[in-house]
Amino acid sequence: MSEKIRPQYEALGVDAYYQTFGASYRNPHEKQIHALLEQIRPELDLSAVLDLACGSGEVTLKLLEFGAKVEGIDPYTSQAYLERTKQTAQAISFEDIADGALEGRTYSLIVCSFAMHLVPISRLALLCYALTQISSSLLILTPHKRPILKPEWGWRLEQELFFERVRARLYQT
Repeated sequence: MSEKIRPQYEALGVDAYYQTFGASYRNPHEKQIHALLEQIRPELDLSAVLDLACGSGEVTLKLLEFGAKVEGIDPYTSQAYLERTKQTAQAISFEDIADGALEGRTYSLIVCSFAMHLVPISRLALLCYALTQISSSLLILTPHKRPILKPEWGWRLEQELFFERVRARLYQT
């Protein structure tokens, strides 16, 4: 698999890309993800973390080093996640979450790495609202300025870090 994922997203589409490469997916920015998690760790409640769009476990592996209890969700990369973390990821999509798939659950923190910028803006508000129902803290790791969460969607930006072209934004309800 090429390190350049964006051209493959454009050629195949996001869903087709992950259906094709999900089992072997690796985030080429793992070093930056881990460095940002190290920096923001003191701000995080790690008692019950949801690794949303968990990929092959880049976030989970680092959080486990910190002693966190982590649950992974990703509709495409469960095989890659299991191989690296020895944990099972639930196959739940952003659309499923927006439709209430996680209703009744509670997490101390949701971490979404390199995925929320892929949510269509028309669905982002519903997803954000659904996430406010299960946690009061959301950490988004992204290679973009996107997504920009609006306060009316239930989240306010508390802290932003930047390391080697990757952003970490910590939101609270």
